[in-house]
Amino acid sequence: MRLIIIFLRAYPLQSSITLAALLFAGLIEGFGLSMLLPLLGLAGEVNGGSSGAAAGGAASALDQMVNKVFETIGITPTIGMLLIIFVACMTLKAILTLVANKRVGYMVARVATDLRLDLIQALFLTRWEYFIRQPVGSLTNSIASEVTKASKAYLSAITMLASILQAIVYGMIVLLVSWKATVVALVAGITILFMVKRFIKKSKRAGKRHTNILQSLMSHLTDSLIMIKPLKTMAREHLADAVLRKKTENLKKAIKKQVFSKHALSASQEPLTVGFTALGLYCVLVLWKMPLASVLVMVYMLSKLMKRLQKVQSLYQHVVTAENGYWSYHSKLQRAVEEKETLSGSRQPSLNQSIRLEQIRFAYEDRWILKDADFDFPAKTFTAIVGPSGVGKTTVVDLVTGLLRPQEGEILIDDVPLAEIDLKLWRQMIGYVPQESLLLHDSVFINVTLGDKTLKAEDAEGALRAAGAWDFVQDLPEGVFTVVGERGHKLSGGQRQRIAIARALVHQPKLLILDEATTALDPENEASICKTLRNLKGKHTILAISHQPAILGVAERAYRLKNKKATLVSDLLTHDTTKVDISAATA
Repeated sequence: MRLIIIFLRAYPLQSSITLAALLFAGLIEGFGLSMLLPLLGLAGEVNGGSSGAAAGGAASALDQMVNKVFETIGITPTIGMLLIIFVACMTLKAILTLVANKRVGYMVARVATDLRLDLIQALFLTRWEYFIRQPVGSLTNSIASEVTKASKAYLSAITMLASILQAIVYGMIVLLVSWKATVVALVAGITILFMVKRFIKKSKRAGKRHTNILQSLMSHLTDSLIMIKPLKTMAREHLADAVLRKKTENLKKAIKKQVFSKHALSASQEPLTVGFTALGLYCVLVLWKMPLASVLVMVYMLSKLMKRLQKVQSLYQHVVTAENGYWSYHSKLQRAVEEKETLSGSRQPSLNQSIRLEQIRFAYEDRWILKDADFDFPAKTFTAIVGPSGVGKTTVVDLVTGLLRPQEGEILIDDVPLAEIDLKLWRQMIGYVPQESLLLHDSVFINVTLGDKTLKAEDAEGALRAAGAWDFVQDLPEGVFTVVGERGHKLSGGQRQRIAIARALVHQPKLLILDEATTALDPENEASICKTLRNLKGKHTILAISHQPAILGVAERAYRLKNKKATLVSDLLTHDTTKVDISAATA
């Protein structure tokens, strides 16, 4: 019930309107069904019999209430009139139900959309240190599968509440016909609920297991597909296949348990319902000797009541089965919200003088990466940071961009502490080229502009020209609108990297960062990219990271990272290249 309350609180107006429409539909249906009792009585009189009251006992409370209504408005009921009222009520009920169900369908789509957008937004706002620890497959599974389960839980919950309201209406009519029969129906419903309770518990356990296994499967599948090329190249894909196969088999077992619990509940409900219905018939016909008309109406209403109770049980089973998906999603959302990145600065950034890092100390948990490191990156110059893998070159970049924050020391942008600067505005001034040129399965234009509506084809062309990519892009089948394939695999490594550089340049950044941008390239492509970078000197402040010496032939300044400290090994601005042998700078 907790999940139902959460959804009702999240969407109070929409849910209330839907439930009100369904309740009104139920009341109209109940009013129409109440016409059956006087209708049967009149039919008996027409056929030479007697009224329901004279045919075996006193008139029921329902019979008396309906007659009182007609007396009050001064109308003598006829068979035709009663049939017209009955048909009109059933038609109006069908229209209201259609409107309500359509609204429920729209709400299910809205619930799924809201949940997905909430998690996506929360993930994009988290701290970088938190985000890099999350399995991507688990997050994508949450956005896809778990949100779908949650929206289905909302659908089942609303439908269940509507069924409860309709069951109450049917129960009220049965109560007006015979309070004794109502007691029997309530006892029957409670007994059936108690007897099938274990199937609902099994469904809940199976649903939780299904959610956990699917989350693990999607995480492993995502990682395996990302590294499919090396797996196939080494003929090791069978190892990933074995793991995925085992997880998939476990998922099948969980689904089988869910299916069994669902159908076991359905199968057990029918004989129990028939049994209690037979008991009720025996009571009203033999023990209580009720009028035939009242018995017929009561049996009809009891059958509808029992069906509603069955539906409530089935829908409740659906809710407890699907709710595990929601709670798994909810835990990820809450954690992401708690790990939201703090953007406390408000000052407008500029980059006219330099970027300085003074006495920086940074550690990942208890592993120190930088200790008392100093850097100075003058504006409009090309600075390289070199050194072997794992010494903290990328960490320096993450500190400059504000993705990480040092435990000690200061980062200054034009002598203004980064903590005082509006980080979003600062990052909008940065162009970033990663080591792995990750491209979307879309056109070159979209990969360069990332769908930014303010950028036109001319902007993309300018960036592609600056990145040295325009010549080969023009030769593609559809030019700039050619789809590059999954992760850009229709292009060569050098071509992909040039498009990544164009993407970094298209919004004309003040600071261009290249994080091992030439590492994965062959010497020819690396030399070509370096030539392109040489043409960008003086137009942007460029910060390049590399553990290869080629980048030093382009840079105007170079730092070497070693033993958690930074050493200036080359400064062409002052013509000082004597501090350390440049050829050994990356050693």
